[in-house]
Amino acid sequence: MTDLQMGLIGLGGVAVIGVLAYNKWQERKHRKLAEELLSARQADVLLDESVADERVEGYPDDGSRALGDSHLPPAAAGAAARVGQERVEPLLREAPVLGELTPDSDAHALGETVHIAHSVPPISAPLCLLSPAIDYIAAIEVSEPAAAYQIRDAQRATLARLGKTVNWIGFNEQLHEWDPILEDGDGAYRHIRVGLQLVDRKGPVRDGDLSIFHVAIQDLATELMGVAELPLREPALQLASQLDEFCAGVDIQIGVNVISQGQVFPGTKLRALAESAGMVIDADGRFARFDDEGNVLFVLLNQETEGFAAASMRSMSTHGVTFLLDVPRVANGDRVLTQMVELGRRFAESLHGALVDDNRRPLSESAIEPIRRQVVQYQTAMAHRQLPAGGALARRLFS
Repeated sequence: MTDLQMGLIGLGGVAVIGVLAYNKWQERKHRKLAEELLSARQADVLLDESVADERVEGYPDDGSRALGDSHLPPAAAGAAARVGQERVEPLLREAPVLGELTPDSDAHALGETVHIAHSVPPISAPLCLLSPAIDYIAAIEVSEPAAAYQIRDAQRATLARLGKTVNWIGFNEQLHEWDPILEDGDGAYRHIRVGLQLVDRKGPVRDGDLSIFHVAIQDLATELMGVAELPLREPALQLASQLDEFCAGVDIQIGVNVISQGQVFPGTKLRALAESAGMVIDADGRFARFDDEGNVLFVLLNQETEGFAAASMRSMSTHGVTFLLDVPRVANGDRVLTQMVELGRRFAESLHGALVDDNRRPLSESAIEPIRRQVVQYQTAMAHRQLPAGGALARRLFS
């Protein structure tokens, strides 16, 4: 063997050793980054949840959940499930929805136990944008703050394929609270949470959507030079199915009708009556009654095809209108029902019409009372499930 061959062999050996050493250095570098992001963290209140649920009757066979009828379906069977979790930080807190998620209290919600942690002080969020009770929540941790536009733009096309709503929040390290991550926001975040809503009125999330979400979140974390953790998919699908069953059992709307006795109801008279009751025309062509926080209490619909519009109220007329109460989306539904029925009677008297149910039978107080009791029963079940009627979570679920 010549000196040249020996030299080449030696150089090859040095090159191999160099490549191995470089790979080892890279591995240690990435492991160190991951440990910095994940090692010193406590459990995340948005993800560290124990799944403990009870099945209830009423889940439709076709996998979707339609709006409830104006008349009342059978009451939802059984009591709602209750689950708990230990105190964790940081806190995403909204007392009426999450049951006072304070540093010294237990949180009652549903979710898969996954430990995502980061060392930050106790915090509270004025907006309850994410909750393990109704969201499949991914955690992304990055070493350097990522701009809001960068976070939202990275996987926009992929996430647009999902059939359920996606919400984003980031931890504001200056204010020590969670912010909504807006597309045009100017914030930058190292601690990011992304939630895929599990259920809405179209039904539960599909396995395919969870798969798309998984891939998008992992790709997003890679683009941001961070790491991502997600709950297990199968428990999330089971939770979505159980939650949809419960929602189907309490998803009702109650309508009372004012119909003419031969004469038509002029639009000008309808508008005067509605506005005197504090109702305004909304974007959907309905008169709506709002509470002090801007939430809809009940609406007034035209029974004929034409919707209400300010420009056409002078010339329009109708033979009937319907007051509609969406029970899961309204707090204190029994009291709101009473207000709505009283207003319906006022309309009927002023318009010389009749207040009737969907079968055109006169609505007496004795006919209203059992409906009122059912409303109380349904909303009590929602409260036991930590999804109080009219709360932020309920409005998202029943949308």
